[in-house]
Amino acid sequence: MTEKWTPESWRSKPIQQVPDYPDQAKLTAVEAQLRTYPPLVFAGEARRLKAHLAKAAEGKAFVLQGGDCAESFAEFHANNIRDTFRVLLQMAVVLTFGAACPVVKVGRLAGQFAKPRSAPFEELGGVSLPSYRGDMINGMDFTSDARNPDPERLVRAYNQSAATLNLLRAFAQGGYADLHKVHQWNLGFVAGNSGARYADLCARLDETLAFMEACGLTSETTPQIRETDFFTSHESLILQYEQALTRVDSTTGDWYDCSAHMLWIGDRTRQADGAHVEFLRGVGNPVGCKAGPTTSPDDLLRLIDILNPANEPGRLTIITRMGADQVEVKLPPLLRAVKREGRSVVWLSDPMHANTVKMGDYKTRSFDRILAEVKSSFAVHRAEGTKAGGVHFEMTGQDVTECIGGTQAITEARLGDRYHTHCDPRLNATQALELAFLIAESLKDERSQGRTVAQAS
Repeated sequence: MTEKWTPESWRSKPIQQVPDYPDQAKLTAVEAQLRTYPPLVFAGEARRLKAHLAKAAEGKAFVLQGGDCAESFAEFHANNIRDTFRVLLQMAVVLTFGAACPVVKVGRLAGQFAKPRSAPFEELGGVSLPSYRGDMINGMDFTSDARNPDPERLVRAYNQSAATLNLLRAFAQGGYADLHKVHQWNLGFVAGNSGARYADLCARLDETLAFMEACGLTSETTPQIRETDFFTSHESLILQYEQALTRVDSTTGDWYDCSAHMLWIGDRTRQADGAHVEFLRGVGNPVGCKAGPTTSPDDLLRLIDILNPANEPGRLTIITRMGADQVEVKLPPLLRAVKREGRSVVWLSDPMHANTVKMGDYKTRSFDRILAEVKSSFAVHRAEGTKAGGVHFEMTGQDVTECIGGTQAITEARLGDRYHTHCDPRLNATQALELAFLIAESLKDERSQGRTVAQAS
C-alpha cells in the first residue's frame, strides 16, 4: 500500500459497524478531551509483547488470550477483575506444563467495551431501536435514551480501563501472581472438581517447585516466580477512541495505539480497503485479525501484506474462528497459503464465536464443541507442518451459567440461573480451567507423539 498513513487516514475509507452519533459536535469535543489524557499503556510494553509473540510464531511460546466478551460499567468491581486475572493465571500454569514452553498472557480486559452486531437495529414489541453495541457506545435497556449513542461513554470507558490496568499491574507485580499461590489454587480445583484426572500434572508441578526451591529458586530470590508479564487487548472497533489514544513514541518516533498492548480486527470489519484495516496498518503495536469460514486464502494474504508488509515476526496474529464442524475444511487452505508465501504470523484458535447457538431465550455455547474446535485446529496444524500458537477464549472468573457442559454439567434448563453476560456467552471459571487441563493433556500427548516420531526416524 503506497498511500501515506496518518492516525486519521482511516476517515477517508469505507467503514463498517460504527454507531451513528446524533451529536457530532459532542463527539468531536470528547475526542479532543481524550487526546489530552495520558496513555493507558506504553510503547515499550507493546514491543515486549511483540517479542513474546515472535517466539509463539516459531513454536517457542504459547499464547493464552482471554477475558470478557464485552466489559460492562455495571460489573466494574475489583473482585471481578481479580477473579478473571486469577483464572487466566491458573490456566497459564496448566498450559505451561502441557506446552512445555512459556505462556504469553493477554487479557480481553481494560478496553473491550464495544461489540460488532449482526443488525444495526433491534425490534421488540413493534418498536425498533438501535442495537446495543457495548457500554462505551450505548446502554442495554430497551429505551430510546439508553440506546442513543453517547460520546461521554468513551470517557467513562477510558477511566474504567485506567483503573483496571492499575489493578492488573498491581496483581501481576505485587505477589498475587506467585507461582506457589497459583499452584495451590489449581490443587483446590483438582480436589473439588476433577478428582484424580488432573492430579498427575499437579504432582509434577509439586516436584518441580520443590526442586527449584532446593536449588535456591524461591519467590524471595527469583522475581520470575513472584511476578508475571500480563498484557491487555481489545477489538479496535470505535476508531475515534483509538485515534485519540494514538501517540508518537518518544524513543522511536513511531505511532502506537496506547489504549492497549494489542488490538485486533473482527471478522466483520476486516475489509482490506476499509477503515479498520487502514487504521491498524500504521500503528506499531502487535495486531490481530479474525479469520472466519468466509475468509479465502487470497483475502488473508492481502490482509497480511497490508498489516505486516515487512513480515515482522510477532507483528500479526491470525485468530481463526471456523466452528467445530468447519475447521478441517476451512483452516488447511489458509495455513497452506501462508506457509507457501513464507509469511510469519501467530495462529490462534478462537473456538467460541462460530459455535454459538440459541437455546430457548438464551444464546449459548457447548463446552464439548469448544474443545473439539481447539483439538481439530491443533490436529490440522500438525498435519500441515505449521505451529498452533495459542488459544483465544471468552471467559470470566465469575460463576456464571452461560455455556452448557463441562464437569458442572450445566444444562439448557440451568442457563437462566446466572446468565449475566451483556453480549455473548462466556465460560465460567471452572469451565475455563477444566478446558485448560484438557488442552494441556492434548499438548502433552502431541509432544509425546512428536518425540516418538523423531526417535523412530
